[in-house]
Amino acid sequence: MSTTFTLDTSTSRAHPVPEPVRRLTVPAISKRKGGEPIVMLTAYTARMAQLLDPHCDLLLVGDSLGQVIYGLDTTVKVTLEMMIAHGAAVVRGSYRSVVVIDLPFGSYEESPETAFRTASRVMQETGAAAVKLEGGAVMAPTVKFLSERGIPVMAHVGLTPQAVNALGGYGARGRSEAEAAKILDDARAVAEAGCFALVVEGVVEPLARDITAAVACPTIGIGASPACDGQVLVVDDMLGMFERVPRFVERFDDLAARISDAAARYAGAVRERRFPGDAQLYR
Repeated sequence: MSTTFTLDTSTSRAHPVPEPVRRLTVPAISKRKGGEPIVMLTAYTARMAQLLDPHCDLLLVGDSLGQVIYGLDTTVKVTLEMMIAHGAAVVRGSYRSVVVIDLPFGSYEESPETAFRTASRVMQETGAAAVKLEGGAVMAPTVKFLSERGIPVMAHVGLTPQAVNALGGYGARGRSEAEAAKILDDARAVAEAGCFALVVEGVVEPLARDITAAVACPTIGIGASPACDGQVLVVDDMLGMFERVPRFVERFDDLAARISDAAARYAGAVRERRFPGDAQLYR
């Protein structure tokens, strides 16, 4: 289907929509601390971004695409090229949401300077507004370095999937007093370093509340607490594309079953020569 739009000659900016739509901004998200809950979902393709964009404040191009899109067993195997390709697609497919892109494992940990080179490339080649990186106090200097140079950073503490080999699995964090104190210190460190928002993943609920109360930036929970300033889920988990999902996921649909049913009906129509029919033919 093609659509013709009237060229807006009052501006040099291209608007591939009937009316210009102003995106949300990183500062606008930062101001939502303690206010209206922030809605965030992952997106990996332009079409999914189009569908999610009207309902979300943030779209995260997560390195979870390694498992969801590519069938990998861990996010550690995700490459920078993967993130850039999918990040650019999500930016093209969205007009309202702030698009945040994960920096993949190995692309930023070496030094703040390495992180800057990676993040600047991601933003230049995708048009995204911000990047996300995992890690607590050890990454605070990097968060500060990037933030001071015009790169908005979303931080990520608690269960950090890129560190799954060091953590020994995907279990909830913060069950011991010592571990909870460490995660709380990590959250304070990256918040004070200048992150505009903080993902808190897979921690015991009281710890998520403590983190939200302790930091000035909004917290985005995933397996954390309703007290967080916002929530995020992997969109394929939320849509019911997989039967087995983490405990913290609610399947808001059973899309896998609906897709399977549609494919079965298509296959039947082909085998019975009911498709294509007259409506699909060129006469």
